[in-house]
This record gives sequence, C-alpha cells and structure tokens, in this order.
Amino acid sequence: MATENNGQKGYVLITGGTSGIGYELAKCFAEDGYNLVLSARTEADLQQRASELKQQYNIHVTTIAKDLFQSNAAFELYDEVKRQGLTVDVLVNDAGQGQFGLFVEQDINRLLEIIQLNVCSLTVLTQLFLKDMVARNEGKILQLASIASELPGPWQAVYHATKAYVLHLTEALISELKDTGVTLTALQPGATDTDFFNKADMQSSKILDTGLSDPAKVAKDGYQALMKGDDKIVSGLKNKAMVGMSNVIPDKLVAEQMNKMQEPKKS
Repeated sequence: MATENNGQKGYVLITGGTSGIGYELAKCFAEDGYNLVLSARTEADLQQRASELKQQYNIHVTTIAKDLFQSNAAFELYDEVKRQGLTVDVLVNDAGQGQFGLFVEQDINRLLEIIQLNVCSLTVLTQLFLKDMVARNEGKILQLASIASELPGPWQAVYHATKAYVLHLTEALISELKDTGVTLTALQPGATDTDFFNKADMQSSKILDTGLSDPAKVAKDGYQALMKGDDKIVSGLKNKAMVGMSNVIPDKLVAEQMNKMQEPKKS
C-alpha cells in the first residue's frame, strides 16, 4: 500500500475530475507530485478515482461531491475547501456540458443549466479562488475554453457561446493580473473522445466522424501550457488550422461550415 507524500507541491482543485480531460489532467498533476482535490457530482466515481490515483502516484486526494448545475454549489465547494484548511495552488475549471439540437427546439431549462455550469459556477470558483491567489501573489488557473470559444456553433449555439465567455473572461483577467504572480491559461481542445457527446445527446452529429482527439494528449498540452504560464493553447494541429482559418473567413461562412460539421447524419 502506497503512503501519501507530504504535499510539497500543494493542492490542485479539478472540477469534473473523474472522467475525460479532467481525469487526464488529474493524472498529469499527480505524476508531477501535486496533491488533488477532485470535485464531481457522483460520490462513487470520486472514491474510485481517488483510490486509483492514491495507489498509482503516492499522493493525497481529497474528494468533494458537488453538483455545479446548482446555483449555490460553487460557493459550497469553495467553503468546504476552506473548512478543510486546504490551500488551492492551482484551480482547473474543467466541468462543462453541452446540448445538441436547434436552439428553438431546446428545453430552455436545460440550456439554463448549461449556462449555470459552464458560466456561472466557473465564474464563482474563478473569483473566489483568485482572490486568495492574489492575496498570496501566487497561483495558477486553467480554464477549459474549447475551440468552440472562437467559432459560432449551430446545433450547439449555447455551448459555443458559453465557451466564448470563458475565453474572453480569461483573456481579460490575464491583462488585469499581468503584474502579479498569478497566471491564467485557456485550454482550447476540439472534439475529444470523452463522454461529452453522450451527455449532450450528440451521438447523431457528423462531428463524431471527423476524428476525435485523445483526452490524454489534450490534457498534456494544457498542463504544459499552464506550467509555462502561456495565455492559451489550442490542442492539435487540425484544431489550430480550424481556428486560424476562422480568423480570416467571415463569421457567416464559419457558422455555415460549423453547421455542416455538426448537423445530424442523414439516416
């Protein structure tokens, strides 16, 4: 049985840390000797991942089950971290979901849940932990922004809009904090092989046939960029090319291109 290390590299809080990119990021930090605070909705998933990470990497893992779809959950998560006397040296805002379909046909309450998770909870956690980091004049924040942050997204209009918010918030805070010891990094993956598409009811979308990125590679790109203090990183050459093209093509044409990429497959 592995023993826990002394936490010399401090704690990393990862939301959505039990699967996909979040879990791969957890492994990146753990491999480098960081202790972890993992937060997700399901206690059983948290306990399973904590056990795996403790045994494999000889680190301490704290778990806090919170449903960040709920308006008070982000405040409660922060309060619980403080109650346990933990100092969060790195915050990773990974938790996020989308919803596939035409905007006018969507359940508005589901869309509001997406905004609560992707925008409101992220904003709360960013501000509360950022205040502590600025007071200490040290800390890092990694925001999951997606290449959707730079592309209008028919069939996922609200998801793309929420990720644009994440990117713009991050870029503004980078400027505000440029004279401090705190850095923020936006990670911008493209379509990645995670459970995102199942949760978004997106199995019929053509984008699943475009070649999905490896979440471990995405996480490694994000981790390296964060550690270097880079402002943002687009993961993958294909995604870099897509973002580059979107910067020179009129937005209307970009939207039409995304429409064709994301629309349902013909049966």
